[in-house]
Amino acid sequence: MNAEELWKTPVTLNGKVVRLEPMTAAHASGLAVAGKDDSIWKFMLYGDLTNPENMSAWVNEILHRQANGTDLPFTVVHQQSGDVIGATRYIEMRHAHKGLEIGGTWYTPKYQRTAVNTECKYLMLKYAFEVLKCIRVQFKADGRNERSIHAIERLGAVKEGVLRNHIILQDGTIRDSVFFSILDWEWPAKKIQLEERLNQ
Repeated sequence: MNAEELWKTPVTLNGKVVRLEPMTAAHASGLAVAGKDDSIWKFMLYGDLTNPENMSAWVNEILHRQANGTDLPFTVVHQQSGDVIGATRYIEMRHAHKGLEIGGTWYTPKYQRTAVNTECKYLMLKYAFEVLKCIRVQFKADGRNERSIHAIERLGAVKEGVLRNHIILQDGTIRDSVFFSILDWEWPAKKIQLEERLNQ
């Protein structure tokens, strides 16, 4: 398999707390249960995904993006319970420039502010830098979403700046986006820091 094909190939990433499975249409019902709380969607780009029909349409849209080679989506499964608890993905995948973004991440409220997000990001960063050989991984957050911004900062990502009036949300809100990144030469130290946090 050449490098470009590798970037498009779904993969399962296993941790102690979570398993990141390649998203499929079969995950839609579990994601609908996980996504019932409307607080999840306050700062997301997708509108209201609290009903099964909207969630199914969203899953289909994300899988369409995967087919186009821009996204590689994962369903987040809690290892101990086997429950689907959210989703995350690689987006803005630019193989020619060895860069991508980790985003589109959401979890059912029970698993927010737990080890889940740290381990998800650790697994994805490790795969991006060590297997896909990225030189840059970026993150972005709604400028109003302090929880998401703090979560990205805790990963050790470097704040690069704010894109003002970057996105118009479905409800008409004009959003500023805060951008962060980790570069390939920064990864070894960030990896150690994340492993220390996960082992606490």
